[in-house]
Amino acid sequence: MSFQLPKFTPPDFSQDFLTNAPDVIISEVKKDGVAPAGFLITSISPEYFKIKGQWVLPTQTSIECAAVARGNNTVEIVEFRNLKVLDKVILGNSKDGSEGIYKYTNGFNNLPKVRRGRSVESSFSSDYKELYELLEYEKQNNGCIVWVLGPAVVFDYDTRAALSELAQTGYVNALMAGNAMATHDLEGGLFQTALGQNIYTQESVVMRHYNHLDLINEARRAGSIDELLDEGDIKDGFMKTCLDKNIPIVLVGSIRDDGPLPSVYHNISYGLDAMKEVTDKATVIICLATVLHSVATANLASSYRADHEKVRPVYFYSIDISEYAVNQVSVAREYIAIKTIVTNVQDFVVNVQKNLR
Repeated sequence: MSFQLPKFTPPDFSQDFLTNAPDVIISEVKKDGVAPAGFLITSISPEYFKIKGQWVLPTQTSIECAAVARGNNTVEIVEFRNLKVLDKVILGNSKDGSEGIYKYTNGFNNLPKVRRGRSVESSFSSDYKELYELLEYEKQNNGCIVWVLGPAVVFDYDTRAALSELAQTGYVNALMAGNAMATHDLEGGLFQTALGQNIYTQESVVMRHYNHLDLINEARRAGSIDELLDEGDIKDGFMKTCLDKNIPIVLVGSIRDDGPLPSVYHNISYGLDAMKEVTDKATVIICLATVLHSVATANLASSYRADHEKVRPVYFYSIDISEYAVNQVSVAREYIAIKTIVTNVQDFVVNVQKNLR
């Protein structure tokens, strides 16, 4: 296999402007969830902080968060709603080293770069080949492949089967979605429909547009999705495969979800925290057919992971039939380590499954 992770080269800290840079300015939090005035707003790029004369790189980052100096001479990136009293928050506006903060964007060689404005007429053959090689590499090297899915992905029989096969063969390590995706996948397993449409023939079934509500009602009666599956009436589907394989699932709802299913997060802050736990482990993230969850994930997930001085990129893929959708995700990622593919998401999933060993 030809795939290799890009090499990370740290900054040359012997440069005068970094050697002579001051330590960061720190201010303590006075009230939970409230950052001190002038707090640094983080970006998705690697940012170094000078603390006690040493340049420190957080293990990972997120966009528009606070940087907190910890007692062991490390820096943690924290959503400012999660700040606690006495947290030592780094202050500053400049990221050129003059305030002890240095934004570094040139560390990786050979990172994928998305060309802005790629259209449906673009050729994506090389992108698919790179993705196959990357996913095989991650599987063989204990990576964490996270899938972020919208409901359109499970409206098709072949796609549900392909996703299940990918989960069975080790190419799915976590799933993030909303209420609708999980509902319609489970509906397909119970009624062979998605929003009342046959998942194989795509024909609308008379009086079956309530099937998704009946499915939700059954899940709520059972008490949980696991307990509903234990009853044995749902024979297949991506959700079933993930739960059978103990693959972590995070379902975060929107403003007015039907039901929703048990285990769907109602409280958005709790839901974001649960998503962050997953993205903190991710090495590859693949987003399909959901602007809401894709952009949220793009904001939460780091562009890199640092572990014992080894720094590697976190790869991000956005796939949608809409150019608007993939462009929105690219902007949220600051165009770092992201690839976009404009295509039918069902075709994408089936192609990926057929080309992986």
